[in-house]
Amino acid sequence: MRLVGLTGGIASGKSTLAAALRDLGAAVIDADAIARDAVRRGTPALDAIVAAFGPGVLAADGELDRAAMASRVFADAGARARLEAIVHPAVRASVAAETARLAAASHDIAFYDVPLLYERGLERDLDCVVVVHVPPEVQVARLCARDRIGEADARARLAAQMPIEEKARRADVLVENDGTPDDLRGRAAPLLRALRSGLGRRLPNAPPARY
Repeated sequence: MRLVGLTGGIASGKSTLAAALRDLGAAVIDADAIARDAVRRGTPALDAIVAAFGPGVLAADGELDRAAMASRVFADAGARARLEAIVHPAVRASVAAETARLAAASHDIAFYDVPLLYERGLERDLDCVVVVHVPPEVQVARLCARDRIGEADARARLAAQMPIEEKARRADVLVENDGTPDDLRGRAAPLLRALRSGLGRRLPNAPPARY
């Protein structure tokens, strides 16, 4: 089974493409959903987080208080590293288990939908990576409209991620989201067919395939 990474930047359209691929019957492993499940109440990971950071990171219902946790690690690289050392192994184990389950169910391809794929060095474990790309100025405009925030806030959010142009440079397959959401959804079926036919096989120093 081919395990294909799917990533992009904020407001690039990655989630729209992932949903379209899922509608076509393709398996999509959602990294954010797995990360949430990995730290639910009663999991070893949440117990380890409480041991490392104290009970103040728990909400009244015993679940992780994500806002409180985020405030603890946002400006503290050491705290963030401690958190990631707990969460990332749990996520990797869950992804490995889900990948094995999909392969056993005879899926020929699965997409691993990860916002921070390159930031975490996950490309090494994948067959290829599809990047959904829009120019940074389009990202800013879409993010302002989507989240009803100012331009300065939008640019600050973009600055917290690897630049979209760097992700595009590293991509094996580049999907340009330069039209409407329906245009992007319309590319899902041809992209899926092409990947099943071998699109994105890595070659040394090859530019990304554009789709």
